[in-house]
Parts: sequence; C-alpha cells; structure tokens
Amino acid sequence: MTSVKDGGFYGWPYSYYGQHLDPRVQPQRPDLVEKAIVPDYALSSHVAPLGMAFTTADALPQPYRGGAFVGEHGSWDRGEFNGYKVVFVPFSGGHPNGKAQDVVTGFLNADGEARGRPVGVAVDKSGALLIADDVGNTVWRVTAE
Repeated sequence: MTSVKDGGFYGWPYSYYGQHLDPRVQPQRPDLVEKAIVPDYALSSHVAPLGMAFTTADALPQPYRGGAFVGEHGSWDRGEFNGYKVVFVPFSGGHPNGKAQDVVTGFLNADGEARGRPVGVAVDKSGALLIADDVGNTVWRVTAE
C-alpha cells in the first residue's frame, strides 16, 4: 500500500519494494531503480490484494474505524496458501499505522481448498462491510452484533 506521488516511480518492472532488483527483467535500468519509491506499508507476500475500502463509519466496532479494509484474494502458486481473507489496516494521520488485523477469515476449508476468494470490498451507506467473493459467487455483508 502506498501513497501515489505525481511523477513518482515505484520500481515496476525493474525492482520491487524500492530497490530490490528483479534480475529476470532485461535490460536492467539502474537509473530508474535508484529512484524507486518504497511503499508506505507492506502486506504479506503473495496475498493478492485486489480490493481496498477506507472507512470512518461507526457501524462496526471501534477497532475497525479510521483505516482500510483490504480483500486478499490469495496465492495459488505456493505450498502453503497465503491470503484468502479480509484484513483491516489501521491509519493515523492519513498513513497506515499498525499491523494488519484479520477481520473475515475461513475462505479455505480444512483441506486447504478455497471456499471463497475475496475480490472487492466496500462500505455501504449504513457502514457495513461488503465483500465480493468470486469463488463462492457471493457478496457478503458484515455488520456488528
């Protein structure tokens, strides 16, 4: 997750997370890699974050206010799957501030098979969290008890 700066260069395809070179890309561009901006916040690798929604609504409990919900579609090419959940990243002063917290999990069954994969997330007008799931072909609505 990062803020976007006018004219900023973020590394792709020559590097990732700042100046971490991707040796598969040829020819290399050290002049660009030197300028690559490090993201503001790191989610786990291979989680495939496809959707993000900011919230300030008070319909959900206090820990889920003033931050961003992120739908992690999940990895498919790893021995141990990663992602397959919705997390909340707290913000302070307009910037990510704190560890991502699991909000909605359970998209993998006991055998590690996907029962769902979060794609998009949104906050509806009542402040509830909406999650589009492209495996379960469902839109989930999450509210407080």
